[in-house]
Amino acid sequence: MEDDMQILRIDDIDGTEVAPGIVRRGLPVTASARGWAYDFAPGAEWPEVDEHETEERYYVVSGEFIDRGHRLGPGSYVVFAPGSSHRPRTETGARMIGISLT
Repeated sequence: MEDDMQILRIDDIDGTEVAPGIVRRGLPVTASARGWAYDFAPGAEWPEVDEHETEERYYVVSGEFIDRGHRLGPGSYVVFAPGSSHRPRTETGARMIGISLT
């Protein structure tokens, strides 16, 4: 049954600049979760503190993020509990793929 699976290439999804130097690509949304990919240009910082009502997770694909004092390189997987907050930034430029649970 092929209609129960979606395959996408992230670079084929149109991006939208959500803040200076930060491009968002929306990934499929379901009743259980929503996905996204962000590309940060060198020196970019999320414009405000990101607060989570539900659990949020992200995976660092490339580059390096600095988040709550941690340097996170490729292969880093970060899980935030409901009620947590953060404000990621990068000095080098970076890409993350994330999932927010609904």
